[in-house]
Order: sequence, then C-alpha cells, then structure tokens
Amino acid sequence: MPQLRIAVRIASLRQPLRRALETARQFGLRAIEIDAIEDLRPREVSQTALRQIRKMLDDYELRVAAVRFLTRRGYSVADGLDRRIAATKEVMQFAYALGAPIVVTQVGQLPESHDPKADISAADIAPSASGAWNLLLEVLSDLGRWSHRAGSLLVAKTGTQDPALLARVLAALPEATLGAAVDPAAVVVGGYSPLEAVSQLGPWLQHVYANDATRDLARGRGVETPLGRGSVDWPAMLGALEEQNYRGYLCIERDAASEPLQEVGQAIQYLHALEPSA
Repeated sequence: MPQLRIAVRIASLRQPLRRALETARQFGLRAIEIDAIEDLRPREVSQTALRQIRKMLDDYELRVAAVRFLTRRGYSVADGLDRRIAATKEVMQFAYALGAPIVVTQVGQLPESHDPKADISAADIAPSASGAWNLLLEVLSDLGRWSHRAGSLLVAKTGTQDPALLARVLAALPEATLGAAVDPAAVVVGGYSPLEAVSQLGPWLQHVYANDATRDLARGRGVETPLGRGSVDWPAMLGALEEQNYRGYLCIERDAASEPLQEVGQAIQYLHALEPSA
C-alpha cells in the first residue's frame, strides 16, 4: 500500500482560515478541503482576495484537495433548481481557481425501487419517481459537461441512502460525467456497509472521508464518533481502497468534536498507524 494521502476538512478545525491552514501544516498535512458555504463563499471572494488565499496556500505548502458544496436540496427538485445549478457552476469555476480538482456535492434524494437492493434500470423505476430520475440525469449531465469546461470535476457524495442507488445514477450518465465520494459515517448511519460502498462506487471513486459513526438501532439514528471508535472497519477500508487502486485523499472530517484539534490530531495518528511498515 502506498503512503496515505491525508487531508482535513477546514471546517473540522473550527478556526479562521489562515490559522486553520497553519494548523493543517503543523499537523504535517499537505492538503485541505474547503467548504464553499462555511469557509469561503465564491461570490464574496474578490480577485484580490483569491490571490491572497492562493499565496497563503503556497506559503503553507498546502493544496486544496476538494471544494465542498452541499446544497439544501438536490438536483431532482425543480423548485429553485436554476439557482442551484448556477451556484454549482460558479463553485466549480472557483475550485479551479484554487487549484482544486474536484467539487464534492450531494445530488439529493435518489429514486428507489420497492426493493432498494434489487438491480434495476431506469425503466424499472416507479412512474412517480421517473420524472425526478429523468430530471436528475438531465441536470447532472449538464453539470458534467460544464465541469469539463470549468476544469474541476463534480463528485457526488454518499448520503444515508443505499450507495448502490448512487452507483446506478452514475452508471446511467455518460462516461466521465461525475465522480463519487464515499462518506463512511453517513453510510453507517443509513444502515449500509462502507466496504460495499467502496466496491459499488469503485469505478467512479475520487474522494473518501476519514470519519466514523455507530448506528443506535434502538433509537433508529446514527451517532458520529472519533475515527477508529465507531463501526467502520478502517483496516478493511484501506484494503478495499487498495483493491480499487484508489490514490486520492482520505479527508478527515469531524463535526461533533468537543476538542476538535485534539481529535483531528488523533485521527491523523490513527491513520498513520494503519500504514504498513517500510
């Protein structure tokens, strides 16, 4: 297994941007993920500010592994869709300006058959969902074409739905339209297997979050945990990623930490401990 490429989601550090970049470098990291809603809003970043941000990245020898842009609604909901599409295209251009190769998004609620685990095609989807399915494919195809012009690939993140549904969407699109990002904690919360998600989304895999969670069956909800203390089998995950020849980043994400810097540092140590000895 090659040396792990570890990044951190800036929002997980809960620090102002410049301080967060300094912290990431002190942790020995070479890459970060920036949120286009929480960290930097493209419309609020002037060309002068953009040059200053790029200089800070150079000063700390950091690159932007991904720009994250999760809209409140997906791309199969007609209400306000034009605004979401325009905003997504703007973020893709912004990501390219930052040197980020991908934009991570969540495409929204995915159409399901009566048996979500069954192999289905677009023709098998219930009529009530077919309109949303067709709209979703149309919008994602358009965004995929735009990404080739913008220079930053749009990548769909797994949510709490069956990752197989996302794989069906990606398979229905023209080749190289979208990539995939696996969020193991979200997959666990949904009651699915992160290992299966890696296998199902392997052909499109561009980004992987280093996070963890457990699922409380009694309460019917999931609980985020520090990395390595939840239900995700991370040694097996790294093996599954190697089988897929994954060479992207493992992006540390921790939203509910009481001591964020301490937990991010521990997550980095945990991942390095899983690397094979030289």
